[in-house]
Amino acid sequence: MPAATTGSRRIRILFFAEAVTLAHIARPVALARALDPQQFDIHLAHHPRYRQQLGELSLAEHAITSISPAQFMQALAAGSPLYDLPTLKAYVEEDLELIAGVQPDIIVGDFRLSLAVSAELAAVPYVALSNAYWSPFSQQDYIVPELPLTRILGTTLGQAMFSLGRPLAFALHCLPMHRLRRSYGLPSLGFNLRRVYTHADYTLYADIPELFRLHELPPAHRFIGPVVWSPSDARPAWWQDIPQGLPIVYVTLGSSGNASLLPELIAALGTVKVTALVSTAGAPVPTVAPDNVYLSPYLPGEEAVKLASLVICNGGSPATHQALIHGVPVIGVANNLDQYLNMAAIAKAGAGCLLRAGTCDTRVLVATINSMLSESPCREGARALAKRFARYDARERFASIINEISDKVGLRRKLPSSP
Repeated sequence: MPAATTGSRRIRILFFAEAVTLAHIARPVALARALDPQQFDIHLAHHPRYRQQLGELSLAEHAITSISPAQFMQALAAGSPLYDLPTLKAYVEEDLELIAGVQPDIIVGDFRLSLAVSAELAAVPYVALSNAYWSPFSQQDYIVPELPLTRILGTTLGQAMFSLGRPLAFALHCLPMHRLRRSYGLPSLGFNLRRVYTHADYTLYADIPELFRLHELPPAHRFIGPVVWSPSDARPAWWQDIPQGLPIVYVTLGSSGNASLLPELIAALGTVKVTALVSTAGAPVPTVAPDNVYLSPYLPGEEAVKLASLVICNGGSPATHQALIHGVPVIGVANNLDQYLNMAAIAKAGAGCLLRAGTCDTRVLVATINSMLSESPCREGARALAKRFARYDARERFASIINEISDKVGLRRKLPSSP
């Protein structure tokens, strides 16, 4: 097949990954690998904090600034805007400098909100990766996440206060982007947080539409399906010695889970008749654990899920999708709003159980694990959802959309056939 070029070179794709969680860099890496390197010149811009988990990459890498995961988590925990205006301005200037140096034909970003300005200023087609629960065209019920008000008022009163105050809080989260765009002479995106999170020339959802209540999507908004990924070289020394006589439970709270829950979770697993494979997602591995609990900083998630009868995670899309693709039910111990939105959709589909990180304890965990390992409806729900997931090949869909964009903006050129 002739190579896709702009004149004499391959089409250049620049991926931006905002490294506040591992998921926001794992998705771009997984999708970058879907593109044919003979057709595309692929570049990845990211902060190197998660570089070790990515393994070998056959692409050009560029280091960029990203706020720290700790700063990101603190903002989520407090319900504060994730970025202030000076940070976003610094991001835009850094984006523009890199764009000028790389000269990409297409930009792909995962939660790099500054690209809503920098890609537009650079006049480069911008593709945003997101989740459908943040779509302006989805209808959502918002569960109050773990915020100071829930710790002070309790869940019931906290939910009532959150429902009343959420529109104003979301508008305040939009204010830095509103000011950023105005400072560069661009029209405001208004005060719809979901629009701020998904604004691009093309918006791709790493989900399936069957899980969400959607209004009619515009043509530039597409579902590509789950984007799953496992860390490189993550097999611990004990991997070949995993006992097979009991149900296997795979546990990962991910880089955005509540790590303080890990001791309670390990204690609960020690009282249940299971073999537990626990990834601490880079957090220090406890030196003491029950005999049936196997611990490692990272685990090969794809392989672990295939062995498992149950997955326990933070309720976010990467781990839940990895489980559900294989028909394995999930317990999502949700902490932030993103996790609640994702896990609520899965629980509604009957494929998992949503627990609150703020009220979860050993008793609740043990009861839920035992219930989920029995012939619960969630096992059937997970198998049914796996069949729907199987209709979506995210890598194939992504590559097809990138080729479509290339054609639409006149980037692809047919070269003479080789003699």
